[in-house]
Amino acid sequence: MTKAMAKYGQWGLSVLVGIVMFLFWYVWYPHALSYQEQYQLFLLSGDYFLEKISLPGGFADWLGEFIVQFYYVEWLGALLLALLYVSIQRLTMVLLPPAWWSFSIVPIALLCWLMGDINVLLSLPVAVLLALALACIRLAKSLSWMDVLILPIAYWMIGPVVWLYLIIRVIQTGWKHLWSAGWLVAVQLMVYACLLPQWPLQQAMTGLSYYRVPLQYPQWSGYDKDMYELIRLDYLVRNERWDEIVKRAGEYQVKTPFWSNCVNLALSQKRLLADRMFDFYQSGEDALIMPRTRDLTSMLPSAEAFWRLGMVNSAQRYMFDSQESILNARKSGRLTKRIAECMMVNGHYQTAAKQIGLLKKSIFYRSWAEEAETLMADESKMNAHPVYGRLRQLRYKEDFLYSYEEMDKMLGLLFLNNKDNRMALDYFLAQMLLKGNMQGFQQYLGLAQQYGGYRQMPLGYQDAMRCIQMQGRVQGSPYANYVKRMMERRGE
Repeated sequence: MTKAMAKYGQWGLSVLVGIVMFLFWYVWYPHALSYQEQYQLFLLSGDYFLEKISLPGGFADWLGEFIVQFYYVEWLGALLLALLYVSIQRLTMVLLPPAWWSFSIVPIALLCWLMGDINVLLSLPVAVLLALALACIRLAKSLSWMDVLILPIAYWMIGPVVWLYLIIRVIQTGWKHLWSAGWLVAVQLMVYACLLPQWPLQQAMTGLSYYRVPLQYPQWSGYDKDMYELIRLDYLVRNERWDEIVKRAGEYQVKTPFWSNCVNLALSQKRLLADRMFDFYQSGEDALIMPRTRDLTSMLPSAEAFWRLGMVNSAQRYMFDSQESILNARKSGRLTKRIAECMMVNGHYQTAAKQIGLLKKSIFYRSWAEEAETLMADESKMNAHPVYGRLRQLRYKEDFLYSYEEMDKMLGLLFLNNKDNRMALDYFLAQMLLKGNMQGFQQYLGLAQQYGGYRQMPLGYQDAMRCIQMQGRVQGSPYANYVKRMMERRGE
């Protein structure tokens, strides 16, 4: 192969990598981009930058977060991610022997597989890029005092991936200099022990910001189908794509409360909950709203349901708990915005202003934050707002405490507080069916006829009444099947 042909082949491979990576993230996994973006809040401030680089690997972490913020616009995030991978591939090609240029896609394939773990952060491939770029400079023909100087600085900038640079330098200078690498490693370990006594050596050597869960590491599970389906549903809920949720629910199900929460919320927004709820998998009494769970994802569809129902305080509490459960202690743009909205609906403008002040330092939440400030400055505009004004009408008028076991009663009170709240009515009757409260369902079914706005009794309610009247002996009944499954679960 001539040099010209090899050059065209190399550029052709890079273009192919860029196209494949763009399509991979934009077409097949946009929900993965949204997931990463919603668990950080990148701030355009000097203090934020200094906070990041005060830790080892901080510059790679800061640069990774800078890129991830653009995931808010999916095509832009996918494009930047594709350019990142192409840059890694091109640098790898420079470092490989000329005849081995086609193997430059190997690091890309490995990184793509590793990124299948949703807790792997973009700071890892960014650190790999920076380590490769440093290795391409070729400061000297052999390991020298320059490497002694560069290694600690590079470690502080990009983290333990700096060892990739050292390995490449050993290969570049020849294995006869391996002894030099040995004493460099010894010096580095001494530096870490002196400068990082507050961090476990294991964490200092494997990275503080490559993985979202401290002191844990990727399980190499790749792209788990069920997990990514749940992430997709949360992404669709965030973007209010209800029709797509219902369509996907008919094609593939994940038997978890999270899945049921998302599907039922979508059905309620399409006014299909009363008709079709039991056509889909229902996890039990938690199928509409989950109890509080201390993790960063599980409560999100429940919080979104609370928000649309008008249970604003519960939505705020769930969103706040989710944000505090982010294990690497970062803020979330999505959650911060919703927390601020809850405070605004409740008229707690001073506390909302603190959240809005953070969002004003971001790129993609700034315009909303500025609009929110104008609304808080004019109470009439706030009351006339199509979302916030309506939620003020739907929410409870008095503060009180309640337990999760009383959720059906709370939904009933919410409806009685404002009989235009048809979602609360649908959830109220649905929760009684999920609990198997047949007497209560029959007692309040008339509310659906009077206030539900239905031309005829919903098919789901008809099916439930037949099951009640025939004591569950209804062939092919979705509700009868649900009741049977719940009884088997309880061992009845």
